[in-house]
Amino acid sequence: MAVKAAVRTKVRLDPDRIIAAGLELAARPGVSAISVRELGTMLGADPTAIYRHFRSKDDLMRALLDHILAGSLAEVDAGAPWDERLRQLAERTLVWAARYPAIAVESVVLTTHGPGELGAVELMLDAFREAGLSDDEIVRHYALLASHSLSGAAGIARARAEAPGEEDAWLDEPLIADPRRYPMIARYGARLSELRDVDLLMRGVEMITESARRAAASR
Repeated sequence: MAVKAAVRTKVRLDPDRIIAAGLELAARPGVSAISVRELGTMLGADPTAIYRHFRSKDDLMRALLDHILAGSLAEVDAGAPWDERLRQLAERTLVWAARYPAIAVESVVLTTHGPGELGAVELMLDAFREAGLSDDEIVRHYALLASHSLSGAAGIARARAEAPGEEDAWLDEPLIADPRRYPMIARYGARLSELRDVDLLMRGVEMITESARRAAASR
């Protein structure tokens, strides 16, 4: 009796379907990195088929990262004052990063050149222009804010993914040191333990916008 060979259904892939699966994978609890092999399994396709649509894993991660940057940008009120737009962008970037931590961590090493990233850059540059800064100060304040917001959001997202349900403490555990050798740590250790990542992220945004106001006023 002849044995019929197993027939594998051919799965039709396209970039949108791959990105949707990548987002679903990144949103799963405990996922700290995107695996192309696991992504292929989710899609019911050979992992190598993904590379027909994205030349490398970095290209795939750029597409996924740009998607969450675009999502953050879309939730900013374009009619709000310049400093409020910057605050909202930082807040929404954190929300989206926490939703997809395995993607957010790539923001500190990858540049997407996509509409999400370019739109966010444009928003920040225009906000600092509206604040009244010189061209050089616009660039400097943009770089400060972009670096602070992206790295801060990525760090918080990763910490939450690794320890879900825990508070966003800035220190993993209290600093314990001999007060005779480290008197300043002994004096401020308890206060340092009270610091929260989200508060520091948003305080940094406030400090950068305050710096912009001072720079504009001094022109």
